[in-house]
Formats: sequence, C-alpha cells, structure tokens
Amino acid sequence: MHCPFCGYEDTKVQDSRQVEEGTAVRRRRECERCMRRFTTFEKFEDSPLVVVKKEGRREGFSRSKMMAGMLRACEKRPISIEEIEEAAYAIEKKLRNCHEREVSSSEVGEAVLEQLFNMDEVAYIRFASVYRQFQDIQRFMEELHELIEKRGSINKRDQPK
Repeated sequence: MHCPFCGYEDTKVQDSRQVEEGTAVRRRRECERCMRRFTTFEKFEDSPLVVVKKEGRREGFSRSKMMAGMLRACEKRPISIEEIEEAAYAIEKKLRNCHEREVSSSEVGEAVLEQLFNMDEVAYIRFASVYRQFQDIQRFMEELHELIEKRGSINKRDQPK
C-alpha cells in the first residue's frame, strides 16, 4: 500500500478490525518513511447501485456523498463520526437489500431522514430543510410540528404506565 502523503511503498499495519457487520476490514497503517498514519478499508465489492435523480439522470450510489450531506446536517451536534458512519452503512444496507439495482434519489433522502430522526432532531430538520427544499417559513413550521407530534407520540409510548 502506497503512503498517501509521501508515496512511499512500504507501510505497516498497526491495527485491523472488522467493520460493517464483518463485511469489511478497517486497517490503521503507518508509513515507514514519513511515519504518518492513515486508514484503509478492504471491502467486498457488490454489484453497483444506481440512483435515479428527479430529472431522470442516473449516477452510481456514493456513500461518501450521502455521508457528506449527513455530516453537514450534524455539524456542531453531539454526534460522533462513528454514529454517522454506522447510519450511512445501515442506509446503504437497506437500499441494497431491496434487491433493486436502481433506487430513486427520494428513497435515499427518506432513508437518511429516517436515520437522522432517530439520531438528532436538529440534524433531522437541517437535512429536511435542504432535501425537501422549504420555500418559506410556513413549510418549515409544518415540518417542525410534524416532528413534535412524532416525538410526542414516541415519548408517550416510552413512559411507564
């Protein structure tokens, strides 16, 4: 494995562990020349998952692109990168398990919203405001009221009787 920093060919593995329910291996490596550390992933290559955009254009599913949107929504929130990675993996797994080679961008967006709803209310609203393209404060307030109603029903169920 070449060092991404200095290009040296010899790197040594410092630590390996299984991730994504054993379907991938995460390796921490160290360059023997510049001594910098970096992470690599070894993963089973699955058939491509294609996302169909609203206007009909198709592009390959990109977990990193999806995670970038989630990271923006979770910015300055008490959510670890590991939690976001786990949520992104769960979304990708759900999309691949539907046994379709093509999924709509709206399916991806709704799956992200579902994960963020369970993680953090503010991140959920941030993502929803971009994904659902709120045009005015009224639509924003409607989404907030829906969130409050959903959270209220969840909180009522969780309370002991």
